[in-house]
Amino acid sequence: MLTTRFVDGSPNWIDLGTSDIEGATAFYAALFGWQFVSAGPEAGGYGFFQLGGRTAAGGMQTTAEQGPPSWNVYFQSPDVEATAKTAEQAHGRVLHPPIDVMGQGHMAILADPAGVQFGLWQPGRIKGVDVAEETGSLCWVELYTPDIAAAAAFYHKVLGHETSGVPFPGGTYTCLNPAGGGEDSMFGGLVPLADDPMEAATGPYWLPYFEVTDTDAAVAKAQELGGTVRMPATDVPDVGRIAKLADPSGARFAVIRSAQQQP
Repeated sequence: MLTTRFVDGSPNWIDLGTSDIEGATAFYAALFGWQFVSAGPEAGGYGFFQLGGRTAAGGMQTTAEQGPPSWNVYFQSPDVEATAKTAEQAHGRVLHPPIDVMGQGHMAILADPAGVQFGLWQPGRIKGVDVAEETGSLCWVELYTPDIAAAAAFYHKVLGHETSGVPFPGGTYTCLNPAGGGEDSMFGGLVPLADDPMEAATGPYWLPYFEVTDTDAAVAKAQELGGTVRMPATDVPDVGRIAKLADPSGARFAVIRSAQQQP
């Protein structure tokens, strides 16, 4: 499970790059109960989406040159510069070199060999998000990739990720956990891009899941707020009820009422 007791290799931060931060603030406030708090004038418009005073995510206004609106997943690194070099050696790319973020920590933006963007966060004063697995917060991440074996090898070499197969309707789902963490520390999975025509049409990427109390209600609310339903609410045995959505600017995410959260 994904917790705020972060270990190296686990997701420890997530942020939204959007063409409309004011619209995003209104959308996620109504959907998840988030409030957007500026990180200050020196942060270039960056701020924090907070849930009851705890940071659930970051976000900022971005331009078309920076890419389409999207959610970006960051993984904990003990040394961002060393991890970035390892990624390059594993045929990944460094999109934004390691930098110090106002003394709060160090970050870098990379791409895996399939071109999927992801971030690194080396904790400083900010360790990571303050809330995970709870309603309105990040609870799972999923990589849609054209080559499961290649992706598993890359993220193992760069971040120490370990994989395991879990029986799934129609086949086997590949789960991810930090090095040595075992089943209790699983935080995400790998999905063959070819298995999902909708995702195959848009290309590989990391998809974040946010916990909700009622998936159908979340879908209806997202539509009411101008969002898009990319996959309707669907029951997955022993996992929960999930749906794939996009906010009004097109940033993709998923919601889930996890099985363990249900009475």
